Amino acid sequence: MSKAREIHCYDYVNYPYEKLRTVLGENSLDVFKDATRSAAKRAKSVAAELHANIGAIEIGAEIDLEIKSVTEDKDARSHPRTCIRLEWEASKATRLFPVMNAELWIYPLTATETQLDFRGEYTPPLGALGGAIDSLVGHKIAEASVHRLVKDLAEYLRRSAAAG
Repeated sequence: MSKAREIHCYDYVNYPYEKLRTVLGENSLDVFKDATRSAAKRAKSVAAELHANIGAIEIGAEIDLEIKSVTEDKDARSHPRTCIRLEWEASKATRLFPVMNAELWIYPLTATETQLDFRGEYTPPLGALGGAIDSLVGHKIAEASVHRLVKDLAEYLRRSAAAG
């Protein structure tokens, strides 16, 4: 069995935490789907899509994304924060792609700036062969896909906050 791999990335949105929390609170799953679809300009898809560009080649897979929980608490300094626990897997050829288990933390940095902080973990599929492929290119593809997802989500939240 391959060893679990971690991915961490973040982005900022120049809107207050409470405003973004309201956008996310309306329906987190739809926000993720809309963010990835609008970024990919594929509104007819019912699944979210992860994609990454490696050189001139675009690699992508439709995913089934599930929000496991949304919790709110306060950090050590009593600042509010929200944790969205999520999981996704490929919609097709599921044995060829890893399952991602992740947390997206959302918290204020200032009164007008909010951070999106993604921390995820996956185990490469296909045992030792999958681990070797992951070491060569798979982890880079997974990392690029997650970075693009967080970037797309941040852009979607910027547009939604500006419109609302």
